[in-house]
Amino acid sequence: MSVNLRSVFAFAKEYHQKKETQKDIQYGTAGFRSHADNLDYVMYRMGVLAALRSRAKGSQAIGVMITASHNPEHDNGVKLIDPLGEMLEQRWEKLATDLVNVPDSELEAQVAKICEDEKIDNNEPAKVFVGMDTRYHSPQLSRAVVNGILALKGTVTEFGIVTTPMLHYFVTCTNTQNAYGVPTEEGYMGKLIAAFKALRGEQLEQGNYRNQLYYDGANGVGSLKMLGFIKKLNGALNVKVFNSNGKINFKCGADFVKTNHRVPEGLPEEAVTSGRCCSVDGDADRVVYYFTDKDGVFHLLDGDRIATLLAGYLKDLIEQCGVELEMGLVQTAYANGASTDYIVNRMKIPVSCTRTGVKHLHHKALEYDVGVYFEANGHGTIIYSDKAKQAIRAASEDVGRTEEQRKTAARLLQIIDLTNETVGDAISDMLLVETVLHAKGWNLDDWLASYTDLPNVLEKVFLADRNVITVTDADRVVVAPEGLQDSINEIVAKYPKGRSFVRPSGTEDIVRVYAEADTRSNAVQLAFEIANLVFDRAGGVGARPVKMEC
Repeated sequence: MSVNLRSVFAFAKEYHQKKETQKDIQYGTAGFRSHADNLDYVMYRMGVLAALRSRAKGSQAIGVMITASHNPEHDNGVKLIDPLGEMLEQRWEKLATDLVNVPDSELEAQVAKICEDEKIDNNEPAKVFVGMDTRYHSPQLSRAVVNGILALKGTVTEFGIVTTPMLHYFVTCTNTQNAYGVPTEEGYMGKLIAAFKALRGEQLEQGNYRNQLYYDGANGVGSLKMLGFIKKLNGALNVKVFNSNGKINFKCGADFVKTNHRVPEGLPEEAVTSGRCCSVDGDADRVVYYFTDKDGVFHLLDGDRIATLLAGYLKDLIEQCGVELEMGLVQTAYANGASTDYIVNRMKIPVSCTRTGVKHLHHKALEYDVGVYFEANGHGTIIYSDKAKQAIRAASEDVGRTEEQRKTAARLLQIIDLTNETVGDAISDMLLVETVLHAKGWNLDDWLASYTDLPNVLEKVFLADRNVITVTDADRVVVAPEGLQDSINEIVAKYPKGRSFVRPSGTEDIVRVYAEADTRSNAVQLAFEIANLVFDRAGGVGARPVKMEC
């Protein structure tokens, strides 16, 4: 096989041109995202890069996922998945940014430079998996990706419409020679459902737990796949799916619920007042739970809550089966202060804080035998080291242990199978939450009662250029513009239990402002003041931030 790099340039010039007027774009926290109309050339070049990445990784499979996750329907995006289901190696993020931003006339030279610098042999095979979400423009953008792969004579496997976590799973299974599972949709669903049913047992309801879940699918791929799961669950969990055929993420989905602290449209009143509800996002890698109490007050159980629920249960099981393992929980600055206090002082589990973005949390979680990581937005998972898996399996077979210890270890092995360790997976995480609630006999009131969140608010400030703000200390301290952090500190000091930080988005020209305080009204006022401060000091554009309703 011989690759002519000139063909990469020629095909791009003919079919996937980069207009001179198009702005540079950055590979952010989860790849490139923009309005779909601006992404054709980006997709083509990411197809090229995926083929190069496969060759650089010894011809292992690389994934390309076409999705904008929780973004509005008119947006789309693309990200690469590395051989073991991880996000693209950070060093290659710069290569991706450079490749996408060169003019067409320099594309051939840029590809040649990557090949030379990374010592890539284009005579070696390249294997790329491609998946997409349900956005109406995803198929045409997928074609651009495929064209980029084929231009470098790579082999393409198109999975069509899948959740982002499913594509991560397929890539991992293939590169581990099926040791992690079978790289098909049937294999994915079968592995999770078999583990869930084994953990569930015959008694479907116990204590305050009821076998009914109301599921907001964000009008995305998560709703389609959940309908398939329901058939195979065969009553082991009764799920009613809502928001399955409208505009993706519009007034529904995990990001809408988390950001607005209110019920999504499309769910019947009885679901949120007397039932157990969850929402996923457009590509089904985030999940949050919520309900409205008898007084009409909305309660959100987000990623922080999910992390504490799962970590606490795992800690109990590990102790019960008598295995010595180091366990840790990883959060970001967005984690509610009350959750961190509860984990450290009540649960006695070490907590690490990293920069925002699951790639940072995932990397840190690998340092533990059992690493639990979640962002507050509901994106996260659990990672089990080889040492942990071997120790738990040995405990399940150790005749020197009690029968109860062996049974507990066997239960832990089922928990591992129910976990999609490659990335945050809304469906896997939802089934884990349901497993723990069922085991404890808890309803959402019981779960909520474990600790009391500090009221918090998340605002967006639109800027001409998000890069004017730089941050450090896991996104908690502003370095530039100079003096901005001092002003933030002065405002925060006015509010009891006040905490606030600002962080530039990884994909849009916006800055996110997080604020928490002792009361909802104080958190709202704190966020309002910080947002306007950022607007004035960092080049805000459009309308000034307005105060949210309390």
